[in-house]
Amino acid sequence: MSTKTELAKAVFKLAHRTGTFKLRSGQTSNEYFDKYQFESRPEVLRQIAKQLVPMIPKDTELLGALEMGGIPIATAIALETGHEVVFVRKQPKDYGTCRFAEGPDIKGKKITLIEDVITTGGQVVISAGDLRNDGAVITDVVAVIDRSEGKTDKITGANLKLHALFTMAELKTAGLGG
Repeated sequence: MSTKTELAKAVFKLAHRTGTFKLRSGQTSNEYFDKYQFESRPEVLRQIAKQLVPMIPKDTELLGALEMGGIPIATAIALETGHEVVFVRKQPKDYGTCRFAEGPDIKGKKITLIEDVITTGGQVVISAGDLRNDGAVITDVVAVIDRSEGKTDKITGANLKLHALFTMAELKTAGLGG
């Protein structure tokens, strides 16, 4: 798995599923990438992190790990780069600190959001807005899989730039040998 193509083949083999699936976006798809299949395997996760490191903007101060799939990816990237990680909940917890962003202080910090799979970018946009409301600077999102098929209006409309390791088409080409 030393090359991007070899990694794409491994991710496809581990995670690609066919059937009928409801996506977070509410869409129905006959294909699904079960991200937990590649996130739960240390060697694959390590290789993903190494491939994502060059995509992290140089001025990044913190990594923003979106609940839940972004957490292992951001943690693996942090182990490669030394960046601290902010764990971003979808909803603030109703006990303890009652915060939606756990970890280092985010006020005035340049945070690059980390996500596993992006279809419409809905949760990324919501989380970016929440972090911005708390004083963070958010301009970039790094994802393992972009399955938006070029439909990134929500993301660009929120003044975010998407960087993805793989598109769905790239994974399918590598995985199907096409």
